[in-house]
Amino acid sequence: MVGRTAGSPRTAVVVGAGIVGLSTAWFLQERGVEVTVVDREGVAAGASWGNAGWISPALTIPLNSPAVLRYGLRSLLDPAAPLHIPFTPDRALAAFLLRFAANCRRSSWRRAAQAGVPLNEECIEAYDVLVANGVDAPVTDAAITALFRSTAAAEHLVAELRDLEQVGQTISFTALSGAALREQVPLASAEVTAAISVNGQRYIDPGRFVHALADSVRQRGGVIRTLEVRDVIGTGGRATVYGRDGEALTADVAVIAAGAWLNRLRAPRLRVSVQAGRGYSFTVPVDRPVPGPIYLPDVRVACTPYRGALRVAGTMEFRDPDDPLIHERVTAIVSTASPLLDGVRWHDRTDVWVGPRPVTPDGRPLVGEVSPGVYVAAGHGMWGLAHGPITGRLLAEQITTGKQPEALRGFDPLRKPGG
Repeated sequence: MVGRTAGSPRTAVVVGAGIVGLSTAWFLQERGVEVTVVDREGVAAGASWGNAGWISPALTIPLNSPAVLRYGLRSLLDPAAPLHIPFTPDRALAAFLLRFAANCRRSSWRRAAQAGVPLNEECIEAYDVLVANGVDAPVTDAAITALFRSTAAAEHLVAELRDLEQVGQTISFTALSGAALREQVPLASAEVTAAISVNGQRYIDPGRFVHALADSVRQRGGVIRTLEVRDVIGTGGRATVYGRDGEALTADVAVIAAGAWLNRLRAPRLRVSVQAGRGYSFTVPVDRPVPGPIYLPDVRVACTPYRGALRVAGTMEFRDPDDPLIHERVTAIVSTASPLLDGVRWHDRTDVWVGPRPVTPDGRPLVGEVSPGVYVAAGHGMWGLAHGPITGRLLAEQITTGKQPEALRGFDPLRKPGG
């Protein structure tokens, strides 16, 4: 355990019991801070339960690229496209999409990619620290294998990986075909002729891991409880979290890790908004082995071994985080992914789920102090699971020492849009 620095906070309230909030709470405890975690529904109730479970530093490719903008425009009239934007009047969504489009340029993408490199370098180690110190859940080493219908299609992913290498990301990958491809991915269909194996990655059962992390926080003396928060205010060297029922919790500091619900809090105003990019998943039985995660880049689908079956995750749906599940989105995932995989019993799906990923328009999360005693950790997009623990460790360091780690400088929560 790292000792508290003189003058550092003794108590903290963390808003949000997902991977980011609980990691921040855990690492604050490492530094001697007493924590209370509150959540509107409970542990892993948002994006932390049903995602693909990848800890994949080599694949944390920012969304805001020119290619994604072109793809998004082509997808608008395709109901089966992985990207879905509902045709409903929503001024906030329209404003977000305009800012996102403005950030889909090479310079903004490169800035986001460079900012993510320090997190990618340490994200696996942060998981090692958690597991070595009481978080009782497995973390599995495995390559993530991307499947393609042609070598030309595979070259698009290779180009993206090369772009990440140019900004400093360490990446190891292997091209596969023929018997080597079938051996690594027995589920690959006859339509798949090429694959890229991205080495040195990991995966977890996200729901199990986040609940184990919550158990560890409790065992260390932390309190986790249900409270829907409406406001967080820092005054006079203290921070107060106000519930919608009128309850108030006061501590030395507060951390807002509310994910896609961040904009609903009447916290200090942020100039960079967070939009819910909802992802869907379900579980299907398989008739062949699943040695490791499978990525289908052309249809934006991620598949992961899950309790003897296969978890299938996909879609980026810009919709209110509390909207009901749209079954047509699940059907779209099945229709686009099924031609690429054999031995999957698509009709026997269970655990159908939707969860909101918190997406920023410039591809960078919001991590740091927003007013005296009030901090935010949100906006990780599709990479909250990969970057949650390392974000928690770095933010706990900043909170207890008063010094911003260099790795967090690119995520200033008070930055201007595109700044």
